Amino acid sequence: MDTVTLLLSSFILSITGLFIFIWSLRKRLFDSNPAAAKVIFSEGEIGRVEEPAASPVQRIGLQKSAADPELLPLDAAQTAQLEQDLKERMQADRSTAFVTFVFLSCAVVWLVLASFAGLTSSIKLHEPDWLNSEAWLSFGRLRTIHLNAVAYGWAPMAALGIAIWMLPRLLKTELLGARFAMLGALIWNAGLIAGIGCIAVGLSDGMEWLEIPWQVDILLVIGGALVGLPLVFTLQNRRVNHLYVSIWYMGAALFWFPILFLVGNVPGVHFGVEQATMNWWFGHNVLGLFYTPMALAAVYYFLPKIIGRPVQSYNLSLLGFWTLAFFYGQVGGHHLIGGPVPGWLITLSIVQSVMMIVPVIAFSVNQHLTMRTKFATLIYSPTLRFIVLGGMMYTLSSIQGSVEALRSVNTVTHFTHVTVAHAHLGLYGFFTMVMFGAIYFVMPRVMSWEWPYPKLIALHFWLVVIGFSIYFVGLSIGGWLQGMAMLDATRPFMESVRVTIPYLKSRSVGGAIMTLGHLVFAFHFAAMALRYGPRRIGAALLHVPSTPSSMAAA
Repeated sequence: MDTVTLLLSSFILSITGLFIFIWSLRKRLFDSNPAAAKVIFSEGEIGRVEEPAASPVQRIGLQKSAADPELLPLDAAQTAQLEQDLKERMQADRSTAFVTFVFLSCAVVWLVLASFAGLTSSIKLHEPDWLNSEAWLSFGRLRTIHLNAVAYGWAPMAALGIAIWMLPRLLKTELLGARFAMLGALIWNAGLIAGIGCIAVGLSDGMEWLEIPWQVDILLVIGGALVGLPLVFTLQNRRVNHLYVSIWYMGAALFWFPILFLVGNVPGVHFGVEQATMNWWFGHNVLGLFYTPMALAAVYYFLPKIIGRPVQSYNLSLLGFWTLAFFYGQVGGHHLIGGPVPGWLITLSIVQSVMMIVPVIAFSVNQHLTMRTKFATLIYSPTLRFIVLGGMMYTLSSIQGSVEALRSVNTVTHFTHVTVAHAHLGLYGFFTMVMFGAIYFVMPRVMSWEWPYPKLIALHFWLVVIGFSIYFVGLSIGGWLQGMAMLDATRPFMESVRVTIPYLKSRSVGGAIMTLGHLVFAFHFAAMALRYGPRRIGAALLHVPSTPSSMAAA
């Protein structure tokens, strides 16, 4: 089959499937309940901001910022139902508290470790003789330790911790199988420690994202399987008629990841060009089919929940889910443009990369319409500030990825620091920002204790935003200049290296600021876990919402 035929066939098939799915949504074939977007709310919660710890004055101000200052009072029956629902929700939260705390604590530890490994390896790019006395401090090993500590430490521990906490709320039941999750977390972290130890002493499988020796990967497989069991048990015990879209995303992610990980780590199967193809298939899909759906699940829960407004279009949320599933599976192949791989594989990857614009636009429009008239809440809510920014970064990262997949652009950006900047825009700008926001919402419910120092939340936000901006912009500019220099046959290769040095230094500056932000976050997390600092009355908001005297008196 020639490239043109495959290109046209895959494009027509994708468009046909998309229109069939849109038709099914219009006919409500996937949604028998027109109020599906409201299943995350209890009676009387729609229109009211979600901040249980808020004082009466804070609540009035938050309600005003959400553009819903006046709501009809609940009648006796509605009040009784709401109280019963809240009581059941608190019970569900208690069933996940300890497990969630363990996962998030592990996530924070791995975040700090990964930050220092990443910062050190970044400095080595422009100061190669720094800390060169030990082999494990070399760039090749430290950079790999950074990647694995993020990819298998911070990211999955944070995502799974948030998912375990959300699950009983979404299914309106208590968590079942918590002991399996705890055992799974223990085995997973033991495997990760062993894997990073192997990398430090020079034992590696030699493939990016798959460096941990496959013998150690067995522990991650067992641990991940045990963590997934509570999802199955709790689903079987659910007390809701409709599975909210966040459940779709989480369930799919927990189904996709084991397949990706097992296929990527099967020993003695992938060789040569096939191995490179599989490597990028795994590396891209672990971001798009595990981290991305886990983060989107959090956005679709926390964003509407906090502002008290159901997601604007539930059908759009389902469209985003299914088109992500349809189009993402083969996008990693565009990283092999110019390599000795079949042309049809590259073309198919480019087509699917461009078609990823569909789920991205569906999500972006949905987020904007849901937040419409309520953007003032970003001034006060730490969770919303991180999550809305993360959602915007998802849009930017995905569109940038679709553009970079085009051959004309890829010719310049391939093998440059632009790819590094783009990868961090997705895994940090989108995923990590969403996880930060979710943790700020979840931890007070887990600990029954408010964040003691709201100013540290604001400091954390601005440090990571400023640091990441310097990091991303510097690497993007430096990487583009690097690509142009490599394409110029009249310039020696070392010129493409020298031109990046100032931008690599800006990368280290941005990384240092981000690391400082992570230390602030880790200190605040530890202070809250130890209940150190002032016991706050009311929610830990970034600013105190203003309340007119007439409203306050009411």
